[in-house]
Amino acid sequence: MIDSNLSQNRREFLGWAGGLTVAGATGFAVENPFERAGTGAHLQPGLAAYSFRNFFQYMRGKEREVADAKRMMGMPGFIDYCAENNVGAELTSYFFPPDVDSSDLLARCRHRAHVSGVPIAGTAVGNNFSYPKGAPERTEQMKYVKDWIDYSQIMGAPHIRVFAGKHPKGVSEEQAEQNAIEALEEAAEYAGKKGIFLGIENHDSIGTADRLLRIVKAVKSPWVGVNLDTGNFRSDNPYDDMEASAPYAVNVQVKVSLKVAGKEQEADFPRMMKILRDAGYRGFVVLEYEAAGDPYKEVPKVLAEMREAIG
Repeated sequence: MIDSNLSQNRREFLGWAGGLTVAGATGFAVENPFERAGTGAHLQPGLAAYSFRNFFQYMRGKEREVADAKRMMGMPGFIDYCAENNVGAELTSYFFPPDVDSSDLLARCRHRAHVSGVPIAGTAVGNNFSYPKGAPERTEQMKYVKDWIDYSQIMGAPHIRVFAGKHPKGVSEEQAEQNAIEALEEAAEYAGKKGIFLGIENHDSIGTADRLLRIVKAVKSPWVGVNLDTGNFRSDNPYDDMEASAPYAVNVQVKVSLKVAGKEQEADFPRMMKILRDAGYRGFVVLEYEAAGDPYKEVPKVLAEMREAIG
């Protein structure tokens, strides 16, 4: 005898999966916050490789000298650091060598992370999607993002932080936003087929939750959400922006400071985590340490503070 509940669950799943397939073809807007399974919030601490940006051998495809060669770090080494600190790893794209597509590094990172018990939170790219369709820059940026969608699938990274970008000279702010929406829709269609989320960050031209959510909702894909950066809102009260954005978040990046009405302030971790819990957020809370201190000394301290706030 077939359990009627199991049968019903199966029908519901097949209906959802069928709708998702249609969504991949025709698209639908994420007009409402994500529906998340489970009871309450579930906040998982993570660490962005960007926190150690001055210690990687490569930066945006170019080799460079590291001032303190003894503490130079490669991506497998960063994964080891995350294992030692029991956090998820955000493997920022900037720090991979230029031949990443022809080497086995991506697969090695996945292997190293898995056997070390380090969940890969995602990666991050530095794209600009504000160029008009047909512009060579737009073609180049789309290839860049789609390449990293492919790389993310190899690494087992479920999420990529993306930008809308700065509006180019000669392009109005309104047109740049529309260009970004159209480009994000194309990228999201490709990402959805690979099972990869794209999180649009409040960065560059996006300084408020209003604009961020307008773009997220305009991109007709269930694979697009908010990459909520706690330090990047430019408003009188960024905590209000966080509260508005959190229900749409697919990833959260935490900074140790933020600007309130243009004035730098120390981040209130307990307040931030309460906002995420109240929103029912379930996912990674990734520390992106950008302060001037030595990350080898400061990151463990900040992670401890973050964990205490997470509870």
